[in-house]
Amino acid sequence: MKKAVIAGATGYLGRYLCAEYSRRGYYVTALVRDVARAKGLRADNIVVAEATYPASLHGVMNGADIVVSALGITRQADGLGYEEVDYRANLNLLREAEAAGVERFAYIHVFHADQMQNVPLVAAKSDFVAALQASRVSETVIAPTGFFSDMAEILDMARSGRVWLFGNGARGFNPIHGADLAKATADATQAGRAWCDVGGPEVFSHRELAELAFEVLHKPARITFVPDGLRKLAFGVLPYVTPRRVHGPTLFFLAAMGRDMVAPCHGAHRLETCFRTLAET
Repeated sequence: MKKAVIAGATGYLGRYLCAEYSRRGYYVTALVRDVARAKGLRADNIVVAEATYPASLHGVMNGADIVVSALGITRQADGLGYEEVDYRANLNLLREAEAAGVERFAYIHVFHADQMQNVPLVAAKSDFVAALQASRVSETVIAPTGFFSDMAEILDMARSGRVWLFGNGARGFNPIHGADLAKATADATQAGRAWCDVGGPEVFSHRELAELAFEVLHKPARITFVPDGLRKLAFGVLPYVTPRRVHGPTLFFLAAMGRDMVAPCHGAHRLETCFRTLAET
């Protein structure tokens, strides 16, 4: 039986990764920071470890065929930033994988990362990808456009009565459900692919996303289009007027909203179904 180690196992994507590799017959070891959050996790073995401390990882990858890391932060906590987690913690995982003789290391990156190197979150991830590509361990880099879970913010704005969009709302986006992304990741690793850009099965403009949110909520669509120059201004100002835990994820959001984020389509989950589920909660 092949063995997979999943890092970031209790996050949105990590849970789906555990389930997908388990479904494919892997013996799954889930690395978690807090065992209480591992409830319901589909894994054969739960290991409590803190990837920012290399000593806590010693021996946990022995005998593993693959490590899949969805480890990263969207909102800083515990005083840690992107450099400490998205780069260094993943580097600690990679070094342990090298020591254990793991054959392949898969990492969840960001679509169009090369166009967003002025975003600290993306820069830290890209630094790790460079280290991974230089490693003797074979790599699979997965670059998704965005998660369905991120779309809750659009629905929340619609609930409040108005959605604000930059420019004319025409930029394209195809976010993906976690289960579909987990399947695409497992397909790519089993095929030995080095890189895989991944989007969901449906492409929306930003305006269409907003209209769908209002439709699901049975509300009239009220959309305000903000000049794109304000997005660029906010990008430059926010680091000086807000704490890192606020401007960190916001800068990524602003950068992503400023370009098309359409990658090859994967999966079958529809965003409307996700919105309807969220609307009922």
